[in-house]
Amino acid sequence: MASILVLGATGYVGSKLIPELLTRGHLVRCLVRNKIKLPDNLRDKVHAVEGDVLKRGTLEGVFEGIDFVYYLVHSMGAGESKFEDLDELAAGNTLAEAEKSGVKRIIYLGGLGRRDVEQSAHLRSRHSVGDRLRKGNVPLTEFRAAVILGSGSLSFEMIHHLVNRLPVMICPRWVMTGTQPIAIDDVVRYLVESIDKKEAEGRIIDIGGPEVMSYRDMMVRFAKALGLKRFLIQVPVLTPRLSSYWVDFVTPIPSHLARALIEGVRYETVCENDDALKIFKFKPKSYEDAVYRAFTGKYPLESDALGHDITPEIRRELIEPSHYLSDSREVISGVPAERVFGIIEKIGGDNGWYFADWLWRLRGYIDKLLGGIGFRKGRSDPEKLNVGDRVDFWRVEEVTANRRAVLTAEINLWGRAWLEFDLKPEGGDLCRVRQRALYYPKGLFGFVYWYGIYPVHLIVFKGMLRAIVSRAVKK
Repeated sequence: MASILVLGATGYVGSKLIPELLTRGHLVRCLVRNKIKLPDNLRDKVHAVEGDVLKRGTLEGVFEGIDFVYYLVHSMGAGESKFEDLDELAAGNTLAEAEKSGVKRIIYLGGLGRRDVEQSAHLRSRHSVGDRLRKGNVPLTEFRAAVILGSGSLSFEMIHHLVNRLPVMICPRWVMTGTQPIAIDDVVRYLVESIDKKEAEGRIIDIGGPEVMSYRDMMVRFAKALGLKRFLIQVPVLTPRLSSYWVDFVTPIPSHLARALIEGVRYETVCENDDALKIFKFKPKSYEDAVYRAFTGKYPLESDALGHDITPEIRRELIEPSHYLSDSREVISGVPAERVFGIIEKIGGDNGWYFADWLWRLRGYIDKLLGGIGFRKGRSDPEKLNVGDRVDFWRVEEVTANRRAVLTAEINLWGRAWLEFDLKPEGGDLCRVRQRALYYPKGLFGFVYWYGIYPVHLIVFKGMLRAIVSRAVKK
């Protein structure tokens, strides 16, 4: 068991690393700017300290008693004119405090890319941070990775948004640049196991998946995993700045972050050494396995006869929120949550949907014409909602008595849809009732479907929530 400090605990890699460190019995301390940003499921399991690596005065005592420091911070979000200087300052402050406190080793996750050729500012800064951390007396293990494959990774989400939204993409020459993507699970495993690998001390270890791929290959194979066909047309001139504006226009990713990513993908990022395969006793997962895992929470080989040619069954909690379209509304009821939930629990079947039932039946009829299951009126249990039960053309996915219910649609939707009900007592007999229709569009038709039917959603879901509360009051 080791005492560990994680810098960058609320970032993508840090949030995946900490649970694994805890599982292995390590004592974990997290440096965060604001404790509120730490995930709820970790607050009681780690020692959170507020501070900022850019302000050395806030680091006093933070490194005391620490064996290993994970350095996972970077300043890319500060903008292209600032992050190199900020990264240098943060690395210097970290090294000074680590030396003063007698830290055994710093473990740093940097970026791949050859040093003997021109580099983007982002990659150059990643390498400079490693050089700065190496200048002190604390041994350093520097891992270098390219695209990290997993839901929530910025580069992964940029590919996800582009592939899902655009049937045809006009692409610059950089889409043919070689890279070596790696699954987030494998990155975390390298980071965690390096604690027990003395031979990793003082080394630069390149980590990547089993294939060198172009960004074009990644997008085409990503589309195949989603069951989509995409056409990429390469053009000779499309600057990173113009590309970043286009990404900003068609995806939720801000242009300054998109530009930093795109500047980086212009340069080859592949492993230059095989030390990882010599030191660690596992082989990284394939690209398809990593993409499948991002959507389902498991690798295909772990499931029953599922192969790469089968479109992953997307799990709601694994999709990054920016991919969802939603209709969310809430009201305060004058009755307790138990009474409201009693009405929600009997929805569908012979009781109907409490508002505009004919529209629900019409939607089922349209689905039948499209070759789907149709309205399929009926419930598995007329009184209770149980996980896995059928409610007309919905299936119960989650139930917490008097608090929460989630239904997932089983009709043709060009994507996936969920209907969520959340109840929160507000004191006395008051209860806050939130109803949310959540939709993950798959491909352009998914977006067309959502916005085409949205005016009907406004009427139906608003009326349904009012009817639920009204019935609970009269009950």
